[in-house]
Amino acid sequence: MQSEGLVYRSDLLSAAEEAALARRIEALELKPFAFQGYLGLRRVKAFGWRYDYDARAVTAAEAIPDFLVSVRERVAALAGLEPEALEQALVTEYRAGAGIGWHRDRPQFAEVLGVSLLAPCVLRFRRRRGEGWERARLPAEPRSAYLLRGPARTEWEHSIAPMTQLRYSVTFRRPFSSALPPARPDS
Repeated sequence: MQSEGLVYRSDLLSAAEEAALARRIEALELKPFAFQGYLGLRRVKAFGWRYDYDARAVTAAEAIPDFLVSVRERVAALAGLEPEALEQALVTEYRAGAGIGWHRDRPQFAEVLGVSLLAPCVLRFRRRRGEGWERARLPAEPRSAYLLRGPARTEWEHSIAPMTQLRYSVTFRRPFSSALPPARPDS
């Protein structure tokens, strides 16, 4: 899938940076992921912008905190983007038993860049091929990052099986300007 817009980089962060970032995430007020009246096992906090599933729209959220800025700079470099283009960050906690089902990120966002912390996981990918599915897998190690753009972002769905140990992820997204409301989160 590398040629289809999936880029992976191991060791984006050092072990010390990962530990410091995990401590900052532990201190956040994470809330269960809410989707159409259902509360998921994973807990989340959005910054910059958040997607409101009830309103089906992007809405303003708290500004991206300082402790995520250097991480955003590193993943932006992976994508060849200016860090400020990644206006949305989503911190997710996956406790044992929590995963994420098959999905594509909301179409209001372009590139999706994720950073994996504390525990390895397998990112599973699938896309419809005739009557069946074409499948691929990417082992995502702690401190690694991945980029989804092009077909990897728009044609393939992805998921994570339920975790057996605590994992955090920080996902950065570049919103399409046409998807944003007039009010900016930092104004």
